[in-house]
Amino acid sequence: MEIKGKLAVVTGAAVGIGRAIAQRLAAAGASVVLADIDEAGGEETRALIGSGRFVRTDLRDDDAVAALMSCEPQILVNNAGGGPSLRPCFPDADVGRWTASLDLNLRAPMLATQLALEPMRRAGGGVVINMGSTAGLGFGPHVSPEYSAAKAALIRFTATLGVLRDSHQVRVNCVVPDWVATSRGLAEQAALPDPGPPLVPLETLTDAVVNFIEDDSLAGRVLLLDRGQPPRMLAGDPL
Repeated sequence: MEIKGKLAVVTGAAVGIGRAIAQRLAAAGASVVLADIDEAGGEETRALIGSGRFVRTDLRDDDAVAALMSCEPQILVNNAGGGPSLRPCFPDADVGRWTASLDLNLRAPMLATQLALEPMRRAGGGVVINMGSTAGLGFGPHVSPEYSAAKAALIRFTATLGVLRDSHQVRVNCVVPDWVATSRGLAEQAALPDPGPPLVPLETLTDAVVNFIEDDSLAGRVLLLDRGQPPRMLAGDPL
């Protein structure tokens, strides 16, 4: 799919990864709808891009998600998420707190994807990119079980949807980054006594998003971006 001239929705676009993706898509000629609960950050992203539209959206609210998706994008980037740095987490968190994390990190992208399918089919096709996390991989402990469980489910959700390329002309793929070199990520890494491998460059991540959009052969794929390692396809054919 050519990005130029397409309408794209990017959730979690106020800062960090979402902002970088929105800037990259706008630079490629997309008209970008920026969605976030952070109004100041979202408007700052819009100002940096110099175009597009910001829509304040609480993605834990089904009606708000439906209102956002009423613009009928051809490109949807389900980037909004987070929670592992917030305490308390399961099992110390109350049920409302850990349910909100599941709603943001799993239910919202599932709902947004569902709402996008028919409009994308009518438009002749579309692309959905889900933003996973290495927290959703493996079998070890994690500081936030609800966050890691949601990301694991999002990865598996993506891999099951390769069939939508044939039924709806919609390709759904997932980028799974390790720690990314956002301003916050770099600051947190610098505070560690052992910073470890370099963080995943933002350009590497936005390259992956663009490739998933532009390459019509890619559907139901999961791409791992690990620190200090080349990109690796976890589902589907190797790169």
